[in-house]
Amino acid sequence: MKQFLLWTGALLTLASAALAAPPKEKGKKNPTTPTTISCAVMKGDMVNIKQATAKHMYADYKGNRYFFCCAACPTAFKQNPQKYAKNAHIPTPKAAKSSKKG
Repeated sequence: MKQFLLWTGALLTLASAALAAPPKEKGKKNPTTPTTISCAVMKGDMVNIKQATAKHMYADYKGNRYFFCCAACPTAFKQNPQKYAKNAHIPTPKAAKSSKKG
């Protein structure tokens, strides 16, 4: 009887520990978007993504969105987008893929 109670207690302890553990993530498919990003042309200048989006200070190129710190940057980017393609960017938001092309 004592062994039965010990085994039951051990199983209950293990079961409660397994249920109390946080769920395992199977890989995030939609990582959170950063709030700031480096300008695609002037890499040292940080850009607030929300403000740049509202002011249309970005260009989409090959499925990615590039943000700009000033009015001169979009022109430089559009003249030679492949030059800046490896710089900081985010994936083009799904709702915006058909809107503005760079």
